[in-house]
Amino acid sequence: MEKTKVAILGTGFIANIHVESYQRFVHDAQIVAVYGRSEENAKAFAESHGIPAYYTDVDTLLKEAAPEVVDICVPNYLHYEMCMKAAQADKHIIIEKPLAMTLEQADEMIAVCKERGLKLMYAEELCFAPKYERVRALVEAGAVGDVYMLKQGEKHSGPHSKWFYQKETAGGGVMMDMGCHALAWFRWMNKNAAATSVYADMKTVFHNAITDCDDNTITLVEFENGVTCEAEDSWAKHGGMDDRIEIYGTKGVSYADLFRGNSALTYSADGYDYASEKAGSSQGWTFTIFEEAFNQGYPQELAHFIECVREDKTPLVTGEDGRAVLEMIYAAYLSAKSGQKIRLPLENPPKVAYPIEILLGE
Repeated sequence: MEKTKVAILGTGFIANIHVESYQRFVHDAQIVAVYGRSEENAKAFAESHGIPAYYTDVDTLLKEAAPEVVDICVPNYLHYEMCMKAAQADKHIIIEKPLAMTLEQADEMIAVCKERGLKLMYAEELCFAPKYERVRALVEAGAVGDVYMLKQGEKHSGPHSKWFYQKETAGGGVMMDMGCHALAWFRWMNKNAAATSVYADMKTVFHNAITDCDDNTITLVEFENGVTCEAEDSWAKHGGMDDRIEIYGTKGVSYADLFRGNSALTYSADGYDYASEKAGSSQGWTFTIFEEAFNQGYPQELAHFIECVREDKTPLVTGEDGRAVLEMIYAAYLSAKSGQKIRLPLENPPKVAYPIEILLGE
């Protein structure tokens, strides 16, 4: 059976992770083309990864490269446009978080894919991270009894690209960038039970000089099954990426650290090439990561999505899941603005250009 042809849209950090994952672990997929907004970047990306074709026009890529799957790894504000182009060309779609900038865009994206019989797959890697999946299996087996509280935190000192700090291109700050992971994971652990309320506290504590977006957030989410969830997300934490989960049940607890437990404790007087994502200097004591993409679940999610396309299966994480996360993000910004708990589902979601517009009152 021939390999499934995939086109990558984007040449940045996450696009590199996706390409590494495909080429090392997803052997049923073949990357046939890459799109970049800059010809220089697109060409360099294609050459460095051995991709046969590069484009600066998506429509031309879709026609000439003829991929079966389009993997969208461009900045947030381009998700809707790229998804709609791919869907109208009858391509299955893998899309990085967040799904879209607005609920209206999300609804259109989901609708067009349904109308055309296409798979819209939401790339939430925490639902595939091996360590976190082992913990979920323990919970499913009853190891901690009935779960009553979940916690997830993801923190580092800030994104690698300038567009993350601009509300017009990112849609919001750390809530849009990393809070979406926690919200998706909460739904995953709760078997997609509906969220009933959101309360959030948001501040800009570290990057005030370059953004008016939130860079430190605490979010409480209540679900219809009675489970309370707490997300802590920050762009203000130094020393590299920190990603942890905590599960509390009536008969036990389980804690997992995605990075520290999958690293080597290293001391280097002079420093070395790479310690871990967002770690900064590698001088002194560091946690040296290995198989970073694998431990975060990227190859597993992409292998699953390609399997879904090849065998016509329903993806575990879909556009509807991404839409539910986006609605919770809206609620978080509404809560941070009002200081009140926001009930879900939202009866009359605000009409905005991007979610943080709710908080900034523009």
